[in-house]
Amino acid sequence: MKKWIPILLVFITVLSCKTRKPADQNTAQNDSITVQTSDSIQSETGKNISDRLSFYEHIYIHPKFESVKINSKITADNIKVSPLDATIYIETDKKIWSNISFLFYNAARAIITPEGIKAFDRYNKNYIDSDFEYLNNLLNINFIDYKTLEKILLGRTFLQVSDRNSSITKNADGYQLASIVNQKIITNEQVREYKVNMQYSNDYDLTLVKLQDVKSNDAIEIVYSDWVTFDDNIRMPQNVKIIIKGSKISQIVLENTKFGFTKMETPYSVPANYKKIEIK
Repeated sequence: MKKWIPILLVFITVLSCKTRKPADQNTAQNDSITVQTSDSIQSETGKNISDRLSFYEHIYIHPKFESVKINSKITADNIKVSPLDATIYIETDKKIWSNISFLFYNAARAIITPEGIKAFDRYNKNYIDSDFEYLNNLLNINFIDYKTLEKILLGRTFLQVSDRNSSITKNADGYQLASIVNQKIITNEQVREYKVNMQYSNDYDLTLVKLQDVKSNDAIEIVYSDWVTFDDNIRMPQNVKIIIKGSKISQIVLENTKFGFTKMETPYSVPANYKKIEIK
């Protein structure tokens, strides 16, 4: 199963790592945040250089667009047949569609909406049709929903750290937003604690997200690089690297080679003879 689910390769292929809960489920729901405008950002020398409101506006508010088509190559440590060629189409707030191929063979297709995930595998002739709960359970997290996936693929800030429990510092490379106390989340009467570190360039492009479970060595890092600018100041990362650290280390890389902003058809139909896979 882990070898074929298209757009979720960035998560599904590393299920065995079992990362801890690294984020609040409410953090991925809103593009804005309330901050104390009188607080300033400290440079590494201790100098106040700007207020936090301006920083948060830059990292959470981005130019809008209706859709984007991304041609990508996907490589992963535990995928035998790689790189995989992927066409990823995102219609903002509505759907993520993907077609995966290998050596010109259309191997798999997926469509993800706020309601759930659908995908089929042409090689094994099977498919899935599920909500996001199974993915969160498998990864031992609770923040994955449609909007979070969309933001991760686009290099948008998908976490919101409490302003009173975080620090923002400025250095020559850009900005660093870090939790200064362990962040807690309660799910099913279980309390998890984690540390969050996010780094941004001087242009406020997200360059690194790190979520560290404070009670174990489990961590996840997402690295963004080679940002490019399009019309209306829309910026996209050409490279997305996801590193999962647990009982073993796994790495997945998306190399985005081409972007387009026109609408396209997103056909999805499971052949009648395919078998449904129940994910447990």
